[in-house]
Amino acid sequence: MEAIVQHLGDVQFEISLRGHKIICDQPEAGGGYDEGPTPPELLLASLGSCAAYYAAEYLRTRKLSAAGLTVRVTAEKATAPARLEDFQIQIHLDGSLEERHREGVLRAARACLIHATLTHPPRIEVSLACAPREVAA
Repeated sequence: MEAIVQHLGDVQFEISLRGHKIICDQPEAGGGYDEGPTPPELLLASLGSCAAYYAAEYLRTRKLSAAGLTVRVTAEKATAPARLEDFQIQIHLDGSLEERHREGVLRAARACLIHATLTHPPRIEVSLACAPREVAA
C-alpha cells in the first residue's frame, strides 16, 4: 500500500491513493480553507469505515440485514505528546439481532485492520531525502 502526499501550499495537501485523490486541509480558524478533512479526521474516517466494512461483511456472510448500518467514531485530543486518545466506535443498525450476532458484529469490528493497527502499534520509520543544492560557479 502507498499514499503520496503533495503540499499544495499554505496548509493544504493532496493525497493520492490508488488513483484516488483527497484534499487534506485545516479549518479556516486554523489557517486553512476548510476544503477537506484534517489528518485526525482522516484517521477517524479510516477507523470508522474499516469497522463498518468488517461489520457489514459479518452480516453479509450470515445473510443478515445491514439496513441502516452507520458507524460513528469519536476521539479526544490529548497533549504531551499531542495525539488522539479514547477512541469510541458506535455501530448502529436498524432492527434487532440475536445476542450471538450482536457479539459477532462487535467482534468483527474490533478485528478490523485499522483497529488492530492502532491497538498493536507498528514500527514507523521517518526519513528525509533532499535534492542536492546546485553550487554557483
